[in-house]
Amino acid sequence: MTTHPIDRWHALARKHDAAGLDELLAEDAVFLSPIVHTPQRGKAVCKAYLSAAFEVFFQPSFRYVREIRGLSDAMLEFETEIAGIAVNGVDIIRWNDAGRIVEFKVMVRPLKAIQIVHERMAAMLQAAATKG
Repeated sequence: MTTHPIDRWHALARKHDAAGLDELLAEDAVFLSPIVHTPQRGKAVCKAYLSAAFEVFFQPSFRYVREIRGLSDAMLEFETEIAGIAVNGVDIIRWNDAGRIVEFKVMVRPLKAIQIVHERMAAMLQAAATKG
């Protein structure tokens, strides 16, 4: 039996294993950011955003506090602390029949959290762009 997409996501998150995203993301995956207005389309760009998020969000304080699963989607509420700012948010994840993520939406609150996430994600994405 194939492992559930959300169980695979949790395993990657626990290990901070961005390389494992290649097998989990669909080619036509879409990432919806709490910062960037336009949807980010395609596996490569989704992987870039999620890889940066692994670095920014997955602090020692990170934890999922609630989970709601449907047949093809899930909502995972999380809490973490970044630079002394309490961050609360949700990952809304949708997958296809093959068990690959086709949409990953992140929502964050409060405003101070959005500001620090924006600052940190921009730095991570810029660093990745200059490497690539």
